[in-house]
Amino acid sequence: MSNNIFKQELSDLVKILEDMPRFSEDVNSIINELYNCLKSGKKILICGNGGSDAEANHLAAEFIVRLKPANNRKAIPIVSLSQNTSVLTACGNDLGFENIFSRSLEALANQGDVLLSLSTSGESLNIIKALTLAKEKKIKTISFLGQDGGKAKTLSDLKIIIPSEDVARIQECHLFLGHHIFSEVEKKLF
Repeated sequence: MSNNIFKQELSDLVKILEDMPRFSEDVNSIINELYNCLKSGKKILICGNGGSDAEANHLAAEFIVRLKPANNRKAIPIVSLSQNTSVLTACGNDLGFENIFSRSLEALANQGDVLLSLSTSGESLNIIKALTLAKEKKIKTISFLGQDGGKAKTLSDLKIIIPSEDVARIQECHLFLGHHIFSEVEKKLF
């Protein structure tokens, strides 16, 4: 990678991150929603596609295990809707890829739980179907989105939309937000 390309990508990321304070009210609302969910004995369900799925699994691992090595605490209940590859492939094959998250949500979610979705476009049908089912089941929805938020923005109770077309920058911001939000929820719980 040329030094100029690296500098430009870093500059693009820094510009987006420097704009993050404008999301502070939304971030605080998300922290409170997740905290209230967990404090009441409920769980978080999380999903995404591709790189967003990797981020969802990454964040789930940090809630279950721990976010910071110095903070040994109880596991926090979070379920990644993509963690069971047998369910994913069976559902994709038998019921269609668009149903992989809603089918698991149907089986695992209860009223009072929270669905957290990550999508760089907000247009993935499997995310849309999961958000729609969550609404039907009276499950709060939170979304980390990109671009203009797509269809997912209208189905999300709380959302943060990273105003970028660059998938990599959007995902980097989602992970940054996830780490910050989860750290704050962890502090409130323990």
